[in-house]
Amino acid sequence: MTDSTNSAGEKPVDSFFDVALEQLSEPMRDAAARADWAALMPVQARAIPYLLADQDVMIQARTGSGKTGAFLLPMVERLDPKRDVCQALIMVPTRELARQVGREAEILCGPAGLRSVVVYGGVAYGPQVDALKHGSHIVVGTPGRVLDHLIKRTFTLDGLRMLIFDEADRMLSMGFYPDMVQVQSFLPSRRVHTSMFSATFPSYVMATANRFMSQPQFLSLSADHIHVTDTEHVFYTVPGMDKDRSLVRLIEIENPASAIIFCNTKVRVSYVAAVLQRFGYDADELSSDLSQKDRERVLERVRKGTLRFLVATDVAARGLDIPDLSHVIQYEPPDDLEAYIHRAGRTGRAGATGVAISLVNPGERAALKRISKRYSIEMEELELPSDEDVAEVVGERVTVLLEARLRERDKLQTERSRRFVALGRSLAENEDELPIIAMLLDDYYQQMLHSPVPQPGDEPASYQPPPREQPSDRSKRRSGGRSRRR
Repeated sequence: MTDSTNSAGEKPVDSFFDVALEQLSEPMRDAAARADWAALMPVQARAIPYLLADQDVMIQARTGSGKTGAFLLPMVERLDPKRDVCQALIMVPTRELARQVGREAEILCGPAGLRSVVVYGGVAYGPQVDALKHGSHIVVGTPGRVLDHLIKRTFTLDGLRMLIFDEADRMLSMGFYPDMVQVQSFLPSRRVHTSMFSATFPSYVMATANRFMSQPQFLSLSADHIHVTDTEHVFYTVPGMDKDRSLVRLIEIENPASAIIFCNTKVRVSYVAAVLQRFGYDADELSSDLSQKDRERVLERVRKGTLRFLVATDVAARGLDIPDLSHVIQYEPPDDLEAYIHRAGRTGRAGATGVAISLVNPGERAALKRISKRYSIEMEELELPSDEDVAEVVGERVTVLLEARLRERDKLQTERSRRFVALGRSLAENEDELPIIAMLLDDYYQQMLHSPVPQPGDEPASYQPPPREQPSDRSKRRSGGRSRRR
């Protein structure tokens, strides 16, 4: 394994050769053997040298590519089991992923003497607190619950060596950005080695990376058909009469910061825009049927980047200077094959990445295959999310938002809330009253999540950037005298 440096002494992109399993240290090989690895996967072979070399790095990697092992295996080499403090913090977007990463951490790192704990919202604090107090070396959790524990001083990040953001794009779509910013105020004043893994790197993910990382390197895993400056092309096969509901379910799962939805006809544009508006989304249409006044109104919102969902035909969207889009959604394949390229090109600009999603019924799959073949585009078919999948995701999102709201309440507001504890318990225990709770949660979710998700620059109201520490401040923190910082 070798590396090179440029004239400034910085490692350029791809400055390391890929590493093979047999080139790793004996403790790392032993860990890989426990996980039954016969060889390293491409993302592991490419990323591990950077993580071992303490290089901040952004890695584009899809789910199932082996990225979890890519950041866990180097911890066997870099963390000290004799120091009973948190040395690695892995932040993930969902409870399910937290549990999955936790299980892999036990297999790879546990026998090396590294204890791990998984923390996430929606469950009791007690077991998590007990595990943290025993001095876990690796903490895996959702940003909101990690922040709760930091505020309660259940554990500290004073000894942190590695910070991992796993599935960063999903973490931001879940509404975690304000929590991530506040977690940053608990990081040590010294540099912490930071890595970010994400399926896509739209502009808001890149902005987040620059906030948390120092001159990060970008890895292009060409052997795995992954490119940093690329667009991910995916499609879903949906029942012909269920496209509108399928579109809503996809939007609920993806929660894009901004998107343009293409339809082939003006009638379809009006219909889709009406469906999204009735569901509570900030959506508007752009077609040749609009009056000049309405067209200018929509275009002004497009130019300012304040319209979340624009539904349009190819003709109406032609020539528009649309700001950064994380998603392009094709409600139906275009009649003109070349139009697909123009549509998909609306995302993944200026070095960022994006997602181009197509909805096709069984009769439209052939058109998509012709596009894929003509332009040599790899299109991945994904399974359409079910209502149960949507319920799970929105449940986690609303938990994120409610826990964040709870942290913002002062003592008087907290005392005022206690008036309703008995009522809340009674409603929860009575199945006939559950629709009341569901209604309140739905109203809150509609209010909070159908406006644009928090992005870099949208700092939480209660957040104040941490002041630059003086030497005396750092000595106080080492002696346990750190005050709560927001």
